[in-house]
Amino acid sequence: MFLFGVAGGAPARWTSQYLALISRVLDDHKLRICGFTAIIDLMASEDAHVSASMLLAFRSENVRSFRDALELSLLATALAKKGVPHEVPWRAGGRPIQVLPAVGVFGANASGKSNLLRAIADMRDLVLGSFRHADPSGGIRRTAFRLDPSRKGAPSRFEVDLVLHGIRHEYGFVIDDERVLEEWAYRYPRGKAALLFRRDGDAVTLGEHNRAKGRAVIEILRPNSLLLSAAAAANHPDLLPLHQWFGQNLLLAEAGSRPYRWAFTAELLRREDRRAQVLALLRAADLGITDARVREPDPQLVERLRRVIPILQGREDDPEGTDSGSDLIEPNVVLSHRSADADIDFDATEESLGTLVWLGLAGPVVEALAHGNVLLVDEIEASLHPALVAQLIRLFQDQESNSRGAQLIFNSHEATLLGDSSSERVLGRDQVWFTEKAHDGATMLYSLADLSPRGDEAIGRRYLAGRYGAVPILAPEEFTDIATSGAGENR
Repeated sequence: MFLFGVAGGAPARWTSQYLALISRVLDDHKLRICGFTAIIDLMASEDAHVSASMLLAFRSENVRSFRDALELSLLATALAKKGVPHEVPWRAGGRPIQVLPAVGVFGANASGKSNLLRAIADMRDLVLGSFRHADPSGGIRRTAFRLDPSRKGAPSRFEVDLVLHGIRHEYGFVIDDERVLEEWAYRYPRGKAALLFRRDGDAVTLGEHNRAKGRAVIEILRPNSLLLSAAAAANHPDLLPLHQWFGQNLLLAEAGSRPYRWAFTAELLRREDRRAQVLALLRAADLGITDARVREPDPQLVERLRRVIPILQGREDDPEGTDSGSDLIEPNVVLSHRSADADIDFDATEESLGTLVWLGLAGPVVEALAHGNVLLVDEIEASLHPALVAQLIRLFQDQESNSRGAQLIFNSHEATLLGDSSSERVLGRDQVWFTEKAHDGATMLYSLADLSPRGDEAIGRRYLAGRYGAVPILAPEEFTDIATSGAGENR
């Protein structure tokens, strides 16, 4: 039986992502292609008639280890893997664009791979929390590049380009430690930019529609809150769908969020419309799992979690001595394993870390595929076999299992995902990105497609050999010297 505890000192980023789902919880054979085919069949039964919403690009500057401007594009190129890109309508009467369902970021340790995902998650947090949770006089929380003294106090920039319900949108903002300096939103219903709003300091220019509602939003706007966040609070009809997109997308699956993702998976196991998909994904991974059930937590612990929810939401005015939630118990999940005679329930302490990692991914993956959401996964290969990771990525690559246009943005060290021939590749050549850290500590992001790899290129082998950069520069003699010097001191 699994008893999932919440880690102490939880960052607001990942507590807020899964908190609403936890609140709803409180209120109510071998790894084979055929195993994943069952999941494909289940996901293909989802209604996919809603116009697709997909992320086209993320851009930022002066965020975390990225001092200079970066762009992560999910638009397909001529190097795209056949049958992988989704055709997405983006304006009335226009030709669809080709959008990638997955991209992978590779690079050395501490090169900035995780910081790219966190930068995307930072934008999400600012959109969702800058009006509701920020102190009106407390400035803006951000993580700017810190290794260049000449850039101290320089503003940070965030921007997304996306298709929302069949219409292309652009949204972005520039902030410093105190206030929002710029903010803008455009849409392209007929291919030409139509202004939703433009903000320069205290001056706001509104678009042609719903101007009365826009003026009401301006009345409640604060210097340190985003207009998009305030517009959602005011139910602005043109801006609320964009705000809701951030609420449903860009969830970051990282090690620290695992307890919340276990609770996410537990909630889906309760739901008749999702249980079969989650259970199929758990069984297909060749972990020996035959069943999964959810048990209600202790009522006293439930009440403690209800009281701690405001703290987990990141409010700054929490009274001293309030329960931190560090030892709260999440909903219990019991995993059953097959034996010669009958299925046996196992305690969490008896499970491998890989099983726990997969359990934490199962719920978010099923939900992303069901709703066409963008999911961020840090170190996707952590504690998982490469063959299992490959199958996970193929769920997003396969248009049968991913009929709603879900997208996976992940980072990894697993070179087998790159392949040494076109037949071995899980990712197309335009789905691979690299991070490399310069001598001054700034991260550079670049695409494999920019290096013009051949169709038959042994990308995995060449990557490990350092042909594309983005690998650590190691001196074996240094490690030997360290080991031998330590041995000499102990003689």
